[in-house]
Amino acid sequence: MAGALIVTAEIALGDFSWLEALRRAHYPSERNRVAAHLTMFRTLPPSAETALRSRLGGTVRGRTTKATIAGLMDLGGGVAFRVVSPDLDAVRDELADALHGLLGAQDSGGWRPHITIQNKVAPKVARALKASLEESFQPRPLSIAGLAIHRYLDGPWERIATYPFR
Repeated sequence: MAGALIVTAEIALGDFSWLEALRRAHYPSERNRVAAHLTMFRTLPPSAETALRSRLGGTVRGRTTKATIAGLMDLGGGVAFRVVSPDLDAVRDELADALHGLLGAQDSGGWRPHITIQNKVAPKVARALKASLEESFQPRPLSIAGLAIHRYLDGPWERIATYPFR
């Protein structure tokens, strides 16, 4: 839905650069309209922007997070890294409680944190990439720098605000 708000966990620069390079290498370029990201909420109404800004500002205060890239996920027509983070789970649960009346079906249905590096390809192509990545995969820490709000622009996203963890 054009204009909808999206909340992401902001990947710190070092990890972002690595993930973005993988995404650029494997995501079909004609469909790759946004950079590597870790979505927490997908479709919040534009009318929630003021409340969301206030809520995220308070949420990041005094908080740090630990996260791990724990494995690979088969998306059918793509591949993603599975992210495990009790800290981010707690942040998302807190925000979901505060935003409960604003959540659409997809955001209400739970959260499977992941970073997509390939999507919208033939399942055979996705399986081949997953198998290739699994050959050398080792779980690794993922640095999360904060939270951000974006606006969906019928494809690309516009960054509205960023809230660093302190």
